[in-house]
Amino acid sequence: MVDIDSLVKRFKDKDVNAFEKLYQMYGASIHGVVYNIVKDTDIADELTQDVFVKAWNKSNTYSSSKGRFFTWVLNIARNAAIDKTRSKAFKQSKQNLDADNFVDIITSSDNLDRSTDAIGIKKFVTNLGQKCKDVIELLYFKGFTQKEASEELNIPIGTIKTRNRNCIQQLRDMVM
Repeated sequence: MVDIDSLVKRFKDKDVNAFEKLYQMYGASIHGVVYNIVKDTDIADELTQDVFVKAWNKSNTYSSSKGRFFTWVLNIARNAAIDKTRSKAFKQSKQNLDADNFVDIITSSDNLDRSTDAIGIKKFVTNLGQKCKDVIELLYFKGFTQKEASEELNIPIGTIKTRNRNCIQQLRDMVM
């Protein structure tokens, strides 16, 4: 059993072995979340490495009082992936999309199950109501903004924000 707190402390102290161990522990999960947003293995590989390097360089900004280390890295990854999809170069590279990119859209009911498996919280998310599942899938696993989720679900943005906050709190209560 790994003592995550001491491992994170060593990571913050720039211990390369701690970096490698955390990468082994979380790399696949972070890659899965990034891939679910960018839908490109090469870009997901690159972004996953970039995320860990950024976490390494900004490790002094992590505080355990604000949340778990994994959540902190996950937020860095999610933001990096969303930033990538909004970049001009990414949009231009996706102008002529391969039909394989649309498979997940067609089978969207499976997306949440695969996505939550990637980060190990499927058993918790499945206990949430359908409204929570819908919001969490769009915001966290598909990389939608709150405005985009509002438009997709055809509900006011204020409702999206409230549901997001309440659903995340429900998940916290289950996990903690």
